[in-house]
Amino acid sequence: MKQTVRKLGLGLLFLGVNFLMGQTPQNYIYTSSGDLQNIENMIVRKDIGGVQIVYNWRVLETSKDVYNFSGIEKDLAYLTSLNKKLFIQLQDRFFEPQARYVPDYILKEKEYTGGLVAQYDNPGENKPVGSGWVTQQWNPAVRARYQKLIGELGKRFDGRIQGINLPETSIDIEMKKDKTCFSCDKYFQAELDNLKFASQAFKESHVLQYVNFFPCEWENDHQYMSRLFDFADKNKIGLGGPDIVPDKKAQMKNSYPFFNQYKGKLPLVAMAVQEPTLTYINTKTKKPFTKEEFVNYAQNFLGVNIIFWSVESPWLQN
Repeated sequence: MKQTVRKLGLGLLFLGVNFLMGQTPQNYIYTSSGDLQNIENMIVRKDIGGVQIVYNWRVLETSKDVYNFSGIEKDLAYLTSLNKKLFIQLQDRFFEPQARYVPDYILKEKEYTGGLVAQYDNPGENKPVGSGWVTQQWNPAVRARYQKLIGELGKRFDGRIQGINLPETSIDIEMKKDKTCFSCDKYFQAELDNLKFASQAFKESHVLQYVNFFPCEWENDHQYMSRLFDFADKNKIGLGGPDIVPDKKAQMKNSYPFFNQYKGKLPLVAMAVQEPTLTYINTKTKKPFTKEEFVNYAQNFLGVNIIFWSVESPWLQN
């Protein structure tokens, strides 16, 4: 109970009571570490509350039990100087063939069975199917190391950053060819276990899980989606997702109805408009969605409190 009160109190301090009043979501920028000075003109805008920055596992743990958080410290100091907040995304899955951003020992030592599994993803419209990698969170040895990193981050940054978010739940791997003992149940339990651990490591800063799809599930037929939302509600943990796409059929068969069902119940809902999201077309207007269309849907249907905007968003270019 004390943990819940602390998180809610800090949430009000960080986010403002307008969240509880159902007002327009706050705007944040979504980017990578090292890019901040290049987009300072966007960051300092009065309508920008902070920045979400993606940090991959490899850059934070350079070798086994050797952690390098200097990049986060630098970004945090810079944003603090501008009176802006920092939300970090801890990335364990990657969407380019050459991106294998986990520590070398995870890739090489036997107990981690290679560390990564190839996945295939089509994140937007008018783009070819690409390949990438996902970390074997269903392997207990891999998961223990990932949680060790989360714990170290909590020791250093809990209460100093606005929040940490774990990446999207969606993966797409060749299950028939898998040799890592993957199962959909194991994957779901691993994701839930990581979320539990993160909520214990960060008692003051917000913890946010990105959720969009689960492998093997459609329309909650395994109750993965309903169980995750119930867990987040009971434990006062935030949820979000990598894409706001109004009325997108696939999302409407998965996470979106639950965001609508739990609107106003979760301590934080934060979702993104990333580069692929900008490629989607409004079937009514036959044009890409506008800022107003993204915001209206996020606020009124999904109950979003923060939107993480790609720096390529047209309204940020003006």
